[in-house]
Amino acid sequence: MSVQNIQQISETLDQSYSSIVKRQFKKNRMAVWSLRFIFVIVFIGLFADFLSNDKPIVCSYKGNTYFPIVKSYGVSLGIAKWPKDIANVDWHTLNYDWAVLPLIPYSPQFQDLKNDNFKGPFDEQDVPSFRFTHFLGTDKLGRDVLSGMIQGTRVAMMVGVISMSIAVIIGILLGSLAGYFGDTKLKMSRIRIYLNLLFFALGVFYAFMVRSYVLSDALSSGIGSFLVQVIISFIVFVVFMIIANVLVVPLKKIAFLGTQVSIPMDILISRLIEVIVSVPTLLLLLSISALMSKPSIFVTMVVIGFLGWTSIAKYVRAELLKVRSLEFIEAAQALGLSEIQVIFKHAIPNSLTSVLITIAFGVAGAILTESSLSFLGIGVAPEEVTWGSLLSASRSDVSAWWLAIFPGFAIFITVTIFNLIGEGLTDAMDPRLKQ
Repeated sequence: MSVQNIQQISETLDQSYSSIVKRQFKKNRMAVWSLRFIFVIVFIGLFADFLSNDKPIVCSYKGNTYFPIVKSYGVSLGIAKWPKDIANVDWHTLNYDWAVLPLIPYSPQFQDLKNDNFKGPFDEQDVPSFRFTHFLGTDKLGRDVLSGMIQGTRVAMMVGVISMSIAVIIGILLGSLAGYFGDTKLKMSRIRIYLNLLFFALGVFYAFMVRSYVLSDALSSGIGSFLVQVIISFIVFVVFMIIANVLVVPLKKIAFLGTQVSIPMDILISRLIEVIVSVPTLLLLLSISALMSKPSIFVTMVVIGFLGWTSIAKYVRAELLKVRSLEFIEAAQALGLSEIQVIFKHAIPNSLTSVLITIAFGVAGAILTESSLSFLGIGVAPEEVTWGSLLSASRSDVSAWWLAIFPGFAIFITVTIFNLIGEGLTDAMDPRLKQ
């Protein structure tokens, strides 16, 4: 055997699993191009307000320099106010000293009354210059379709990322508990179990149910106020759980209450997965939307996330069942590491490869679910523009083909590329394909 062949064999043995996955993934051209396209979509979503807006990116007005788009973020969060000079103005008619306008000079909610009632992209439009052309046409109210498509990209990415982030956190946590502890490994004192169950119920009641009206009002006021109230509710819940575990210390000295009993985590979580899987996501979202005084896209994201963790939990559970008996886990336990340290530092990091596949498919499913709700006019505020709401607007006039083609194509392409990435990861992580 030549020296070159020995070096090649040595390099192959030294390759990590991640490098093998990357190499295999790059062989799938469709998956690679899909990933590149995802970067473009994420860029559009992140900078949607700077790409399409009736406000300038930066301008000088009456000798003062303003950053209206950045300022609008502070106003929406309630931490800033508009100066009197530009508090209630039509940004298109201001006489700027100078201004840098976005690529598309329309916001999704801006109504161009001169070009309302379904102006097509090839129809004659009443605009002051070519720069103000509605390149993808307008809807019945005169709103620019291209601006709505850009805003819809942001909504789609937010729904996919936030809902799957929630699903990943819940799925990894519950799946790791089920897989690592099984039915006999996790033991707690009777009093700890009783008090944690009791105070968990009390914490949920006082933190979320009693404060439901406060949370609802905050949601109507804005996302900033809602997040603040959610944090307060979470703090209340944590305080209840801390009280429960503090009370355990003196009470567990009683022989009966301090007796250690096994908790069948695997059975409990497996049965919970079966219950969640049986809940129809779309029907639950319709029910919640009917109960809410004002629909919110944020609530839609949370519900999709809370119902979408089951597949992730199954994968993590299956991986942990294999990993927990491996030598490096036994070595970590022999070194005196706590169970929490073993789980989060060693077990979970070595069990997440298959989760990436589930996330890719899950994002596609979340986007499709949100688009379905928007199409039905449920789950999003009337002023919110999404791909589904644009598609729904085409039902008002079947001749407005651009309202069906462009958002429909965007939904199809986005869902397809996430599925292609998922398939690419599936092939790349196949242990049989390491040549």
